[in-house]
Amino acid sequence: MRNGDTRDERTVSVENSSYRWGYIVLAYGILASAAYRGLLRHESSWDLFALVIASGVVTTLYQARLRVLSRRWAVAAVAAIALAALLAAGIGLIR
Repeated sequence: MRNGDTRDERTVSVENSSYRWGYIVLAYGILASAAYRGLLRHESSWDLFALVIASGVVTTLYQARLRVLSRRWAVAAVAAIALAALLAAGIGLIR
């Protein structure tokens, strides 16, 4: 940072928003790459799925450690996990 530069709330908000968009692009890009590898090239893509899952676990643990997660968030997370498990089981039965 140069002398005289100040970081106000707007600057921090814009930076955090840019990190969020970057993470979204990266996560969905990795998922698209995993889908391409799995569906079209018939290659294993667990390493890419593991990266997406690990990034979510890291952010969740960080937020949990700083106690910013709500009960509503926990209910939504459990519902998402249950839905994902049901979809995985359904896909497994179809194949």
